[in-house]
Amino acid sequence: MFTGIIEELGTVVAIDRLGNSARLSIRGATVTSDAAHGDSISVNGVCLTVVDNADGVFTADVMGESLDRSTLGGLTAGSAVNLERAATMATRLGGHIVQGHVDGVGAVLSREPGDQWETVTFSLPPQLARYVVEKGSITVDGISLTVTAVTGDTFSVGLIPTTLKLTTLGAKGVGEQVNLEVDIMAKYVEKLLAKGGE
Repeated sequence: MFTGIIEELGTVVAIDRLGNSARLSIRGATVTSDAAHGDSISVNGVCLTVVDNADGVFTADVMGESLDRSTLGGLTAGSAVNLERAATMATRLGGHIVQGHVDGVGAVLSREPGDQWETVTFSLPPQLARYVVEKGSITVDGISLTVTAVTGDTFSVGLIPTTLKLTTLGAKGVGEQVNLEVDIMAKYVEKLLAKGGE
């Protein structure tokens, strides 16, 4: 489990294709400082398991399912990625409960600069629209964000200077894809309500 509070921007060192899977090597001084084999690290919102960790670089295997459902398959050496270690019982929950299980992929539709923030609008896959509400939480490339507006096929968020500076969203251009994870609580509520109607 994660909180959606990015710890650092990492850099992809290598991505080795292995049939319908891949092995990622990522440099990140903070997340590798105490990482051990089997630990979980969120990479652009995808929960990956550490296979090896040496000299500030960790490796993780990515199965075909994750490559198909996320933007990880489009990474190349040199790509910047958002990194977060798994939460502990002592972690402050500064964001919201994030599983690291990508629900779909959206794209940046527009960016509108403000005085102290920027409003960014993303496309919203139809199958996810029912889980996204104004003032609710959503995870974009692993970042816990508050939805400021939502339509049937788009949603917007406001990005403060810290988010623009310390995450990949500061440099994402119109048309670029992002990983989306909706609030798990909404999915549980939907299932419980459906069960009640049986």
